[in-house]
Amino acid sequence: GLDDEADEGRGGEDGDGNEGKDAEEVESDLEDHEEINLEAFDVPLREWIAQDRTRKEIQYKFRYFLSKFREDDEFYGYGFIPLKEGAEAKRRRERILFQSPLTYEERIRHMCSSNKAALEVSYMHLMLVEPTLALWIDEAPRDMLDVMNEAATRHTLRLFPSYHTIKDEIHVRVSDVPLLDSLRDLRRGHLDGLVKVSGVITRRSGVFPQLKLAFYDCMRCKFITGPYRVEDSSSQSSGPEGSGRDVSETNAPAMCPECDGEGPFKLNASRSRYRNYQRVNLQERPGSVPPGRVPRTKEVVFLDDLVDCARPGEEVEITGIYCSSYDYHLTSRSGFPVFSTFVSANHVRKKEDASAACNLSEADRLSIMELASDPNIGKRIIQSIAPSIYGHEHVKMALAMSLFGAVPKNVNDKHRIRGDVNVLLLGDPGTAKSQMLKYAEATAPRAVYSTGKGASAVGLTASVHKDPLTKEWTLEGGALVLADRGVCLIDEFDKMNEQDRTSIHEAMEQQSISISKAGIVTSLQARCSVIAAANPIGGRYDSSCTLSENVELTDPILQRFDCLCVLQDVVDPVADERLARFVTESHMRSVPTSDVARGAALAPQRLRSETSPDGIDSAGDLIPQALLRKYIQYARANCRPALKGGTFDQEKIASLYVQLRKESSSAGGVPIAVRHIESIMRMSEAHAKMHLRDYVRDDDMDASIKCMLESFISAQKFSVRRSLRKSFAKFMSSGEDRVHLLLHILQDMMRNEAMYQTIRQRQLLKKEEVPPPEALEVPLDEFESRARDRRIYDVAEFCKGQAFQEAGYSLDMRRRVIVRNF
Repeated sequence: GLDDEADEGRGGEDGDGNEGKDAEEVESDLEDHEEINLEAFDVPLREWIAQDRTRKEIQYKFRYFLSKFREDDEFYGYGFIPLKEGAEAKRRRERILFQSPLTYEERIRHMCSSNKAALEVSYMHLMLVEPTLALWIDEAPRDMLDVMNEAATRHTLRLFPSYHTIKDEIHVRVSDVPLLDSLRDLRRGHLDGLVKVSGVITRRSGVFPQLKLAFYDCMRCKFITGPYRVEDSSSQSSGPEGSGRDVSETNAPAMCPECDGEGPFKLNASRSRYRNYQRVNLQERPGSVPPGRVPRTKEVVFLDDLVDCARPGEEVEITGIYCSSYDYHLTSRSGFPVFSTFVSANHVRKKEDASAACNLSEADRLSIMELASDPNIGKRIIQSIAPSIYGHEHVKMALAMSLFGAVPKNVNDKHRIRGDVNVLLLGDPGTAKSQMLKYAEATAPRAVYSTGKGASAVGLTASVHKDPLTKEWTLEGGALVLADRGVCLIDEFDKMNEQDRTSIHEAMEQQSISISKAGIVTSLQARCSVIAAANPIGGRYDSSCTLSENVELTDPILQRFDCLCVLQDVVDPVADERLARFVTESHMRSVPTSDVARGAALAPQRLRSETSPDGIDSAGDLIPQALLRKYIQYARANCRPALKGGTFDQEKIASLYVQLRKESSSAGGVPIAVRHIESIMRMSEAHAKMHLRDYVRDDDMDASIKCMLESFISAQKFSVRRSLRKSFAKFMSSGEDRVHLLLHILQDMMRNEAMYQTIRQRQLLKKEEVPPPEALEVPLDEFESRARDRRIYDVAEFCKGQAFQEAGYSLDMRRRVIVRNF
């Protein structure tokens, strides 16, 4: 029928002569069209859609939608404008509307520029403009998608006449379907309808060719007949060999059109057309399973360009058609006909894609750039990480560095240096270690959570087992493999067996897992950050011992962590009172949003507006969690800070390493190795990523050194901590040093300005003695430039500080000058 003709037309056999003609016909179809009423039918819907004039009307409406729709919140579908508006308002609306780009024309251009064959159409857009088509997609998706695919292909060929040489068919992918069904709620009523389900992919098969258009050779006269379209459901019938007719035989013609013989016919494998076919198992998310039940699994079929679009371990939302096929094995076992069900996928959306850098809208990018331009963005990010947990600034800084990550380096494709920051949290019970890990799991774009007792060596790395279908040995990745390019979180790290813990040595440094089992010798990638939490021996941290004496972890594993955070529960009446008030207010604010929505409870008010020690309003400057996730994803994808020679002090790092080595050999604690220099570099790159910078500056290096020294000193005995802080004080650049230096720069600039004013007055008045000026002014931009020469990048805090005012200076932000009155 129509499909066969369209497929033959797209096959490229007719040559280039018909391309322009086809585009002209398509154009004339849109212009000269006789409209029919789609809703006036008295036959079943599928039969009505199969009629030629109905198909043409659906294609016309869908192509008109593709060519006219603009996505703008203020306007309606095609740009229809309300009648009750004034002429001026109407003209203004029209002018703004027609300046905005055509949504689907842009998507088609973007699709063709990247040589793809999938056009994503929003169900909500279609519902807004053509509700009849949207409802029919839900009721008869297979027939409607066939018609829409053909319409989209014709529309693409109108814009790009030669595109059929690259892709022979455009597939419409329906996104934003509003209703989400659970896998265990799929019933008979959903059959042959459009469903949207979510879950985790557990297993995926290889990619196979599936017969789409079949050509047959007549064995008598050698005439080639075809093409015959092969239905999807028939190619998925599962029966043992010889139990049923082969798919190719099922679709064979009854008579040869050339010699009028009745066969036999043989499938012409070279002329027939195929598509990619892959099966995956979708399992319910563990959190959505009712108590006491086992997660259910459903088979999902990926076709064409959807193959390999999701990996095992990823959480996905799948929109597709709920299909059934005759199952020979279940029928023979039960004694009556039984059908197995599966979902034929049409659109796949990964959970992590919601905040993925490639899917960010223009508004998101503007928000991210606005955040990055704030000089206090580093402090704001640290405050916004786990905002419901009080204090623990150094732990939040380490978590932030791990979430942002550094830049991996590959020297001549031979020597790879990891770019992920590993963090170990060690401390007393009740110091929110597990809560920190849970927060990191919710915030990271890709995270896998496991606990020490519940994780074995093969569960963390990889296991080899027999596939129940093919009976072959197959490899299944563990937690570290599934967390590739993400974060792996291990709680109760000290409770793991020593043999299991040694299996992750290679994964933490080389970031690969080598396997040689059951004839399989391979290496898997495990490029992930490891954030682990552990309890000390005996439950409480003993300050009179070093860190290595407090925990049953060997030196090789401790060295692989870039940052060690010791959390101690110290008795301090003032801090305890603040903490109790914070927790109480947090509980008072935690009102369920459902209660607020239905009016059963009032929206909670923020009870305090105190500022943090850094002078930042802790209430107003928190970044919303959704925006923070997008910011982290954008920084990981687009920011690659470089280590340049003149932007940081290399001598400082060398002398710090020498002194750290000397102190670690005498004081004990954590042994310092070359890895720790790499850790300083990694953490400085992660700090630069927080600010979306292209290179590492001195303040990034200072933050990294501070983190490293905090990690090293907190791992020592309590008796030597104070002396160590004194000896390493010169490496920690404090705020007071910067204030003195900035005051000196400002005084120097004021002295030069006073001298200039005096000389100028002398020349104007022609006198030797002139009165001193009443006020001196220095441009703020010049002061910031002089400060940058001394590697001080933020003078805003200094200009608000007490020392600035005591020295007699004032800041005029309107004119951007610093004034000193006499």
